[in-house]
Amino acid sequence: MLRCHTPPQCRLGAGAGVLLRQRSEVAVRCRAQQVSGVEAAAGTPAARAAVEGGERTSLAERLRLGSLLEDGLSYKESFIVRCYEVGINKTATVETIANLLQEVGCNHAQSVGFSTDGFATTTTMRKLGLIWVTNRMHIEIYKYPAWGDVVEIETWCQEDGKIGTRRDWILKDLANGEVIGRATSKWVMMNQNTRRLQRVSDDVRDEVFVHCPKTPRLAFPEENNGSLKKIPVLTDPAQHSRLGLVPRRADLDMNQHVNNVTYIGWVLESIPQDIIDTHELQTITLDYRRECQHDDIVDSLTYIEEGEEKSSNGSAFAAPHPEEQRQFLHCLRFAGNGNEINRGRTVWRKLAR
Repeated sequence: MLRCHTPPQCRLGAGAGVLLRQRSEVAVRCRAQQVSGVEAAAGTPAARAAVEGGERTSLAERLRLGSLLEDGLSYKESFIVRCYEVGINKTATVETIANLLQEVGCNHAQSVGFSTDGFATTTTMRKLGLIWVTNRMHIEIYKYPAWGDVVEIETWCQEDGKIGTRRDWILKDLANGEVIGRATSKWVMMNQNTRRLQRVSDDVRDEVFVHCPKTPRLAFPEENNGSLKKIPVLTDPAQHSRLGLVPRRADLDMNQHVNNVTYIGWVLESIPQDIIDTHELQTITLDYRRECQHDDIVDSLTYIEEGEEKSSNGSAFAAPHPEEQRQFLHCLRFAGNGNEINRGRTVWRKLAR
C-alpha cells in the first residue's frame, strides 16, 4: 500500500495541525459525557444501550474525530483528504466527497445507538425487516479541498413525508471555517424481503426522530433551490454515451448492491472529455429509481440541457458567467431491457487556471 511520507500535521501548517489535534483530544474526552448526558436524557432504548455500553467504546470510536453536538441533534466529524482521494485536478473527487458524506452519516447513526450492519436501522426496523434506501441525492461543491486539507462535516436527519426521512450536510474547511459545500438527500423505508416501500410506523418514528431537530433545518433553505428541481424523463437520442458498463466486485456495498457512489462515477463516464478538461463539477443531483446487481450491464447517457437559469443557490460564491457554466441531464439504464436505473443533472463551472 502506498503511503505518504509527509506527516499530515506538516502539510496542514501549524495552525490547522494544532486545531486538528485539539479536536481529537476534545472528541476523546467528551465521548463519555455525550453518552451519559444527551443520549441518556432522550430515554430511548437506543440511548440506554449506548449508555450501558459507554465503557465498552471501541478503539475506532475513541480515535474518530467526530461527536454529537451538545443538543444531540446533529453530528460533526473532521477528515483529512488523503493522497489517494484526489483526482486529475489535484483536489478531492466528487466520489471522495460522496463517500465522506456516507461515512459521517453512518457514524452519526452509530453514535445514537442504531445498528452497525450498514442499514442504520432501529430495533423495530430489524424486527420487521425494514431498511432505508436512497431516493435522491443532491451535492453542491463551492470549493474542492486539496490533498492534506481538513474537511469538517456536520450532518443531521429529520422527517420527510409518511415513508421517508432526509439527511442534510454542511461541509467546511476546518482551517478557516469557510463553507465549501452543502448536500441533502431523501431516504425511503423499504421491506428488505419484498422490496416494497413502507410507511414509517409510529414505533419507528419514536425511535428515529427523537434524535432529529424539532423544527425544520435545511442545508438549502433558499426558495427554488437546485435540490428541489425535477429531472425530466429523457427520451430523445443522447448526445454522449458510454455503453456496457459492468459493476466490479469492489462496487458492491455491505447490502450486496451497487453502492450509491458508484452511480456518480458511471454518470461522469459519459461527460464529454472537453468538459472534463476545462470545467469542474459544481452540482450533481441523482434520483435513484432501481437497484443494480453485480451481473447487470449499464449504459450511461448524457444530454445537453439548454436554456436553464444559472444560479449559485444563494451560496457565498457568485454564480459563474453563463458562458463559463455548462449543464447536462443524465440517464443510467440497463443495457438489456432499457429500464431506467437512475436519472440525474450536473452543473459544471469553468476551471480557474
